[in-house]
Amino acid sequence: MCPGAYFALLHKLRKGGRRKEAVAVNRVEIKPECPFEICETWDSAQYGIVTHQTYHSKTTGLDRGVNLLLPADYESGDKYPVLYLLHGIFGDEYSLSGDIHNRLMEILGNLAASRQAEKMIVVLPNMYASSDPKQKPAFNDRDVAPYDNFINDLVDDLIPYIEKNYSVKTGRENRAIAGFSMGGRETLFIGLSRPDLFAYVGAIAPAPGLTPGKDWAMTHPGQMKEEEVTFAGKDFAPEVLLICCGTQDGTVGSFPENYHKLMEKNQVPHIWYEVPGADHDAKAIRSGIYNFARLIFREK
Repeated sequence: MCPGAYFALLHKLRKGGRRKEAVAVNRVEIKPECPFEICETWDSAQYGIVTHQTYHSKTTGLDRGVNLLLPADYESGDKYPVLYLLHGIFGDEYSLSGDIHNRLMEILGNLAASRQAEKMIVVLPNMYASSDPKQKPAFNDRDVAPYDNFINDLVDDLIPYIEKNYSVKTGRENRAIAGFSMGGRETLFIGLSRPDLFAYVGAIAPAPGLTPGKDWAMTHPGQMKEEEVTFAGKDFAPEVLLICCGTQDGTVGSFPENYHKLMEKNQVPHIWYEVPGADHDAKAIRSGIYNFARLIFREK
């Protein structure tokens, strides 16, 4: 998607404030709320299955769990693009697929059945990449650090495992990464750090800490400086970079919008919208997955 299309979208969304009208992006309507019918079970659709696997992580020195949502026709021998979908703080590989309110299988199955999105494999990892199996997440620098280490586990261990063992299309144009809350923060960090690996980046209610800042929980040193939030001078930039957040989000507050404003300042092409009435909750997740899934792996 060209920068002009992004900036045209941003202008429309800013001008309209928190309105609910759909906005067209590259022939796809960005709808702030996921349509109710997309979350239902359809007789005409087939839904994927979730399978749990274990892979060895050289990064952590441990065997680590991962869930995969495979398309219903996975056994056909076709190859599929891959979406890596990251959970929030205190979560694990079961968090996003295990919460029925997210309607992950229904949304992706119905979008594929109605030809609004491509069939894809969804990889749901445990993002807490600690070398100490007894370490637990907490709101301090030491116990948040394993989330920042996930980029190494992802690049060096998980992606190679997926591409060796599953019928996937390879190359950045066939990889997307998205996440919720802490997973959204890490998604932005990974997308900015390794645009050579991911052509599509989606952050749903991304947590503070991408850049230096302070919230109700802790002071964040920042994964990168504000001026480093850019693709200038890099060989690659995302085809799609999407950020969204609920208008009533009391957990991450204004941080997602601050990322949006920083990207505007740094001239980073991206999509920004708000989910009316959503808190830090499944309503925001459904909206983000619905819109992001319809934008990725599309022919130009």
